[in-house]
Amino acid sequence: MESERVRFIEKSVVGEPVWKRIIVDSNLPESLNPLKDLSKNLWWVWNTEVRELFKYIDAEIWEECSHNPIVLLEQVSYKRFQELEKDKKFVEKMNNVASKMQQYLEDRKKLKGPEVAYFSMEYGLHDSLKIFSGGLGILAGDYLKEASDSKVNLVAIGLLYRFGYFKQSLGVNGEQIANYDAQQFAKIPVQPAMDKNGEWITVEVQYPGRVLVARVWQVHVGSVKLYLLDADHPENQDQDRSVTHHLYGGDNENRLKQEMLLGLGGIKALKKLGYKSDVYHCNEGHAAFIGIERLSDLMSNKGLTFAEAKEVVRASTVFTTHTPVPAGHDSFHVDVFRHYMGKFPEKIGLNWDEFMMLGKANVNEDHFNMSYLASNMSQGINGVSMLHGDVSKMVLKHLYPGFLEEELEIGYVTNGVHYSTWAAPEWKEIHKKYFGEDFPTNQLDFKVWEKIYDVPDKEIWNLRENLREKSINYIKRRFSNNWIKLHQNPTLASEIVSKINPKALTIGFARRFATYKRGYLLFRNLERLAKIVNNPERPVQFIFAGKAHPADKAGQDLIKNIVEISKRPEFRGKILFIQNYDMNLAKTMLKGVDVWLNTPTRPLEASGTSGEKGVMNGTLHFSVLDGWWVEGYKKDAGWALPAERTFDYQEFQDELDAETIYNILEEEVVPAFYERNKQNIPEKWVGF
Repeated sequence: MESERVRFIEKSVVGEPVWKRIIVDSNLPESLNPLKDLSKNLWWVWNTEVRELFKYIDAEIWEECSHNPIVLLEQVSYKRFQELEKDKKFVEKMNNVASKMQQYLEDRKKLKGPEVAYFSMEYGLHDSLKIFSGGLGILAGDYLKEASDSKVNLVAIGLLYRFGYFKQSLGVNGEQIANYDAQQFAKIPVQPAMDKNGEWITVEVQYPGRVLVARVWQVHVGSVKLYLLDADHPENQDQDRSVTHHLYGGDNENRLKQEMLLGLGGIKALKKLGYKSDVYHCNEGHAAFIGIERLSDLMSNKGLTFAEAKEVVRASTVFTTHTPVPAGHDSFHVDVFRHYMGKFPEKIGLNWDEFMMLGKANVNEDHFNMSYLASNMSQGINGVSMLHGDVSKMVLKHLYPGFLEEELEIGYVTNGVHYSTWAAPEWKEIHKKYFGEDFPTNQLDFKVWEKIYDVPDKEIWNLRENLREKSINYIKRRFSNNWIKLHQNPTLASEIVSKINPKALTIGFARRFATYKRGYLLFRNLERLAKIVNNPERPVQFIFAGKAHPADKAGQDLIKNIVEISKRPEFRGKILFIQNYDMNLAKTMLKGVDVWLNTPTRPLEASGTSGEKGVMNGTLHFSVLDGWWVEGYKKDAGWALPAERTFDYQEFQDELDAETIYNILEEEVVPAFYERNKQNIPEKWVGF
């Protein structure tokens, strides 16, 4: 008996608990179920009617949850939903919008053209999905939205980050503090990608002595599907679970692990999902390993030689580079690279030295360059503006010895922006009124754009005044809330907010705070700047926002300096820095400021598309002739610093450019804004 009891006890303690993750869904009345479908497709990001529908449910919660409909539906009381059930107008509008989305998706079930597989490290779709940091991600997000609108046959691959990019707050003295808040996947627009048997799809990537397992999630971006790989899986070692914790986080080794997952794992995910794409688009060198995985697959499953497989891969791959300086292209030391990729040469029939030359320009280099790999595996290579196309030739010329830069087949496709995402609803109404109801799908008809001259000056100016006032009110609230959280002097906060003028000429400067962006340029001569902003008859105010990379001390010091200057008596309410630059703040500023200022060191701005978003909202652009502005600038349609460099010494060039900015502000920008006709309309300004 005793031995039996012992065996019973042993059996009872050997079992371990089995933990399962569950996805919690909001509990809605059945009649309001269309709200669930609307919330799970990011079509709502760029559809004004859907956003208005969600805002109507509870405007306060809509703002508190940063326009995340999934969180909204979770937090709104059941009593409120019962009220909405009885609201005939709401139910009618909900069903109407749901019907429009279904029709939109139905129209895109049959797509023409080749199937494109798009790979990117980040996607800027909405603030609720924190898988982006800046311009590269915003471009990728707009790319997917436009692909959906344009009925392009496209599928996208990326990574799902547990913490994403950091949330910025400022210390008492203006020092940047990086906060990392974990994303709750049940509260963001992602869903598990299931196979035909109802099992969650996973992929495996070989790391040294172990296998990384990654789940596949899906995001519906209109008719386009975005699949995101997540390494935070219990089967992985702790050091590997963190691979997808942070966007651009960790050391160089972690970056290599991320890019292996994106490229190698991304191709495996597409295969498991049943996609057989015709064209593979590598958005920046981060995803260049797609070429290696495709080579291996073609050789093992199709029986091709390395040369044959490489030809197939090259013929069906395009590579877009966004980085204008060699140091900005990812590369990995040969020792680290061999540790992780040492077994891959054998898979594609190469020795180690031959394999390394896929990512090197010459045999003596000690790093494997991902942009070189992407170039060697691609038939087409392009920069993201006309000027950047030329810069890219210079950066990649070492791959093509014996050729002049101008002989290289490296082109450019100037970045654009997604109209329906970035245009203010008020502008959309004007465009429909004067351009026609089908305008959003007919933007390439240049004759339609000429109808802008039919819009009365008064209508345009009233709209601009209203948008500025909305923007200023939002900025006041956001600034005040942040100031309170910092427990700073309430009297000083009140003084600053009271001096922000909704009628004053408002200039915006918001972007990543890297030193080459030259956010310091405006502050070269504080005495002269003080005279400009404090002109009692013609006041000017500047709104700043942006993040510096956590490792960029110079960029962080620049933010701190601007914050310190903004607290000086002569600049209170005239110079303002708003913390935690995100898409919502960007939209507000781009729609509401009068001038969008951009001052990079030429030619280091690859594209700089934020100005394009401003222009479509009637915001005038003032920039160095760099990126897209080289192609977009016309006299009397904005302002530009000269393209020619006067001094080799950067300090002298900065001094000259700063003085030029002051002169243009005083002699051209300010007068054009404040000189009004009898109807109090600045005819010259509106005429721009």
